[in-house]
Amino acid sequence: MPQPAAPPSPSVTVPGATERLVDVPGGRIHLIEQGTGPLVLLVHGFPETSYSWRHQLPVLAEAGYRAVAVDVRGYGRSFAPTPVEAYRMTALVADNVAVLHALGERTATVVGHDWGSSIAANSALLRPDLFTAAAFLSVPYSPWSPVRPTDGFARIGGDEEFYVSYFQQPGRAEAEIEPDVRGWLAGFYTSLSAGTMPPPDQGSPFFVPAGARMRDRFARGPLPSWLTEAGLDVYSAEFERTGLTGALNRYRNVDRDWEDLAAWNGAVLTQPSLFIGGALDSSTTWLADAVAAYPTTLPGLVSSHILEGCGHWIQQERATEVGALLTEWLHTVHA
Repeated sequence: MPQPAAPPSPSVTVPGATERLVDVPGGRIHLIEQGTGPLVLLVHGFPETSYSWRHQLPVLAEAGYRAVAVDVRGYGRSFAPTPVEAYRMTALVADNVAVLHALGERTATVVGHDWGSSIAANSALLRPDLFTAAAFLSVPYSPWSPVRPTDGFARIGGDEEFYVSYFQQPGRAEAEIEPDVRGWLAGFYTSLSAGTMPPPDQGSPFFVPAGARMRDRFARGPLPSWLTEAGLDVYSAEFERTGLTGALNRYRNVDRDWEDLAAWNGAVLTQPSLFIGGALDSSTTWLADAVAAYPTTLPGLVSSHILEGCGHWIQQERATEVGALLTEWLHTVHA
């Protein structure tokens, strides 16, 4: 069966890469690919797109791999179903499985950042026959917990509201973000980047005081060094076109995921794995106990790295270092 044609206008320009749409259950996933060899599936987080892997695509291709970066459903040029429950984790794992099959591959290494790290972990957990190695950036692997996620997040906030709780009500965060998508994205990217994070006495952008907006605590300075105005334009154009509902619906499924995945209580990942975190990234530091538990939860762990002076957007902030760590690990996996 011939593959569907690429979108009429490209979402990104990565020299030497191609982009197209492939069929998955219920819709189509947009992807960018470069190189030949063993498949490496790259899964982005919030609020990003396949563009966040622009630096790694040519590096992995040059190293002898078929690097494929997807737009997760609800993002970029991929389909965006209407029901909130369509963004549950099991559906995203099914998308990864369908992409692998659409590409004519039998197995893949899966690499994820932020929410993509969780998608990668669950892809490896639910389908170890297909996803034979997994790498996690920024968000460590953590097995299923007996605490209902929304209950845990509510306790974290105290007198303020934790951002995941703030995202729960459909339309609420959209009303803050969508009147000025570019400005909100700029503030969010800047606030989570090394060198441009707001000072501690300003209050954390992850917590929202009563009656306030999340953006009220964003850094108000120049863009971080990794993000050009042109790069911000790419992200902004995509989210201005799609809106943020599809992206935010991932957060609105945390309790569904908890129910769906209860059978994997305490499950470990035995495949060869890699973790890379930023020393200044709250996603890494909050979950330090999960990293410490890796000898138990990731018995196939090849290596774990905390990059000093690095924030959340790890594969963009430290593109060269992350590319080198990924290729070194992949050569070990595929030796």
